Amino acid sequence: MGAIRVLRAGMVEHSVVSREMKRLQKDRIEDLIPDTLIIVEHPEVVTIGPKARRDGVSVDGYPTSETDRGGGITWHGPGQLVVYPIIKWEFEEQSVRGIIGLLEDWAIASLENCGVASYKDNSMQGAWVDGHKICSIGLSFLHWVSRHGMSININTPGTRVEDLEGCGMVKGTHTSLHQLGYFHDNDGRPIDIRRFEEALLETCEEILNRTPENPETWVPEVLA
Repeated sequence: MGAIRVLRAGMVEHSVVSREMKRLQKDRIEDLIPDTLIIVEHPEVVTIGPKARRDGVSVDGYPTSETDRGGGITWHGPGQLVVYPIIKWEFEEQSVRGIIGLLEDWAIASLENCGVASYKDNSMQGAWVDGHKICSIGLSFLHWVSRHGMSININTPGTRVEDLEGCGMVKGTHTSLHQLGYFHDNDGRPIDIRRFEEALLETCEEILNRTPENPETWVPEVLA
């Protein structure tokens, strides 16, 4: 079982982290860095993946950015925790569907850590709570090193997530934990960005078979 470095970025533009992920992916392929997690929030943007572009999905009223991860459209913004695993997956782990399943399991275990029951749904990959999608997953790979990752809606603003539709999902399918009434864990602690980060790190070893190091404050090179 290896270690995994944890980079805590705070609030950073999606385009900046996307460029940095490409650099880190290349470094991981060349074994210049260990397996790495980036934990970040983004200012509001809707990323548009290849499937959404092929299907001609349009997004009105939101800032947008094209992305090369798998999947359709995904909202990012304040109150959403995003986790990007820059991981070199071992031979026995090398299945796209299997890796996505691991990330789903990780989200579900982390939600359970916060006292929230969740599950998978065949209609679309991710984690679901009370009939709503809370967690979205989209990855790309190069030499079996992953880039992009998953997002978990915790306390997103207004109805920005709920009002977005596309990729076969009607408005209101995506939502956040707070919109569903999940404000506190079983110990009465607020479920917020930091609490969910804690849950992810506590369940990382069990699900991903990698031991998280203590989080480091991370400033992308382009902003340093």
